[in-house]
Formats: sequence, C-alpha cells, structure tokens
Amino acid sequence: MTGGEAGGAPEVLAELAARGETLAVAESLTGGLVAAGLTAVPGASRVVRGSVTAYATDVKREVLGVAGPLLAERGAVDAEVARQMACGVRALLGADWGVATTGVAGPEPQDGKAVGTVFVAVAGPGGAGAVRELSLDGDRARIRAGSVREVLALLLRELTGNAGAKDTEQNGGN
Repeated sequence: MTGGEAGGAPEVLAELAARGETLAVAESLTGGLVAAGLTAVPGASRVVRGSVTAYATDVKREVLGVAGPLLAERGAVDAEVARQMACGVRALLGADWGVATTGVAGPEPQDGKAVGTVFVAVAGPGGAGAVRELSLDGDRARIRAGSVREVLALLLRELTGNAGAKDTEQNGGN
C-alpha cells in the first residue's frame, strides 16, 4: 500500500453508505494507513467520521479510553486492547462502527509478542463486533498492509453477516 485506496475500502464504504451508517478508525501499528485507504475512495466523507492514530500507549489510555490496568498487565498488543480501542474511537467520534489495529510491525518484538502479531477489532451497534488475531509474515510494510486489509475484511464480514469465526482467530492473513 503506497498511496491509493486500501483493498476492500470501496466495498466497506458502499455497504456503510447503503445502510446510512458511519465509521471511525483507531490505529496503532498502521499509523494512519486504514484511514488513508478509506479516504482515498471518492465519497468517503459520507461515511468516515475521522480517525485517531494512537501510536503511544498513553494515547490509547487517555484518548481512546483503553483501561490502564489492562495496558499495564498485558501491554498494547492484545485482543482486549484492540476491542477497547474500537469501542473507544466509536464513542469518541460518534460513529456507528469503530475499527482498530494494534500489533508489532517490527523490526523487534514488543511486549513479549513476536513481529507480525496483530490484533484487529470491529465494534458496532447493538454489541456487534469481533476481534481477530493475525500472525503476519514479511517486513514492516507488508505487515502493516496486511493489517489494513484484514481489519477492512473483518468489518465487511460483520456488516454483511458473514462473520464466520469470531473472537481471536489464529494465523489470519498469511
């Protein structure tokens, strides 16, 4: 992903627009790539409310409302952290749906998690949502691009009712 739209972004935006629903994005390891991919699509402003790049752990806590004890105990690379990020950005920006990415793009492990360990999450109306654990291969750019692709795919599955396996799947995106 070097500019241009993220794979899956047009489909996600079309589905949300058809439903009259909005989206907010919380990103850590992807550093704004999810939001950039979405907003590269013409008409995205009908759906995208905004995004928060919460690269630092304290931003996850103070801006997105991720529980401090959770961050202290498990670190930022965690399924529940991803879920709370998605819920937090949804509430913060007043969106129907929130998505989040957190993980280790490398080159070094973080919080005891291997490079390529990523959690993507979706939170929506009525308690809808899912969290998925990914184990991605490749360099930093490939891990980040895979994270973008997978969070959009997870959201699309939630929107279309084809969620399949929910809550922490292993080895997605390889």
